[in-house]
Amino acid sequence: MTKGDNTGCKTAESCDILVSGGGVAGLTAAATFGAAGFKVICVDPTPPVTERDAAGSDLRTTAFLQPAQELLQRFGIWDALAEHAAPLQVMRIVDAGGAEPTPRVVKDFNASDISEKPFGWNLPNWLLRRELLKRIQTLPNVDFRAGAGTSALFTRTNEARVTLSDGREVRAKLVVACDGRSSPMREAAGIPVKTTRYGQKALAFAVTHPVPHDNVSTEIHRSGGPFTLVPLPDYNGQPSSAVVWMERGPRAEDLLALEPADFEAEMTRRSCGLFGDLTLASRRSIWPIISQSAARLDGERVALMAEAAHVVPPIGAQGLNMSLGDLRCLLDLAEARPEGLGDATMLSAYHKARHNEIMLRVKGIDLLNRTSMLAPRPLRDLRALGLNALYSLAPVRRTLMQMGLGVK
Repeated sequence: MTKGDNTGCKTAESCDILVSGGGVAGLTAAATFGAAGFKVICVDPTPPVTERDAAGSDLRTTAFLQPAQELLQRFGIWDALAEHAAPLQVMRIVDAGGAEPTPRVVKDFNASDISEKPFGWNLPNWLLRRELLKRIQTLPNVDFRAGAGTSALFTRTNEARVTLSDGREVRAKLVVACDGRSSPMREAAGIPVKTTRYGQKALAFAVTHPVPHDNVSTEIHRSGGPFTLVPLPDYNGQPSSAVVWMERGPRAEDLLALEPADFEAEMTRRSCGLFGDLTLASRRSIWPIISQSAARLDGERVALMAEAAHVVPPIGAQGLNMSLGDLRCLLDLAEARPEGLGDATMLSAYHKARHNEIMLRVKGIDLLNRTSMLAPRPLRDLRALGLNALYSLAPVRRTLMQMGLGVK
């Protein structure tokens, strides 16, 4: 990957915005910029998997919090998603850090305390890709290309030239890097990152259970990391939830290797039996947990967003919602000065608007994750006391909920 002169290349295609990356964030960026009237090319080296049980499907889920849902509604994306979404009315925090894996502190954060709407709406990532691609196909000014990634970047003050892995070249006013935690466009722009590794991995899968979730997202803390059940629509006539189970790496790998019946027994025990016996309703996937933040969100003609800009552990539905906060900011700046799309003024304003908030959230989630990993009993007891104290102060509780939504 180099940033160098591409003189001598064949005539390049041109667009307003090149989006590098076709994950949920990249497809959302392409769809929203396209709906706003910009000419967009979106590329990703891997064709998206849009079926639940297909090999390689992303079994994680995304909870769109209120500001993210409003953005999707504004650009004509939400209506197609609404019928598949499970509302999140209550965020329940359970401390099970005693001698046995049973609840000892249970606190509910109810959206009705701060809003007439739910905190958010949960959707599977594979389904999000399917519906976002359908939306993109209705936009004549958006060109999505699967099977081609970005391989080189050359920038001048008035444009960027990006070489794709298929040899073609694209000229753009703005390159939006949504190409993951190992972002090739971030690397090409020479922007360093700081990475924190926790020695954790997360298992992601779907389950069914006899006890209805009642639109409550439940985060259970013991040690190793949280065990989180997020509501999904019913599956095969039974209540269903998406699970993210964070553990130290070796323990997570051991769990992944268990036979389904043994795994179901372990996950039911870890869930404290709150939903009855859990039954696997999908395959299991695993990925490493890190925190990561880019030193800057901008380079010449390049804006970093989503995991190219920041990665956080999956706690409190912050990851993609931070990404869509990036997108809202970029859209506002682009629409306010379309003639300055991608120039230094726009990108400097983007960095200033987002960087401090991102760093605050990365540090806050890092602290929450380290707290959730605690193994010694005295420290787990302190965690339970802290949860009780925070919850008991109504103004603090409301402020925490507002911060979680990204509205404070």
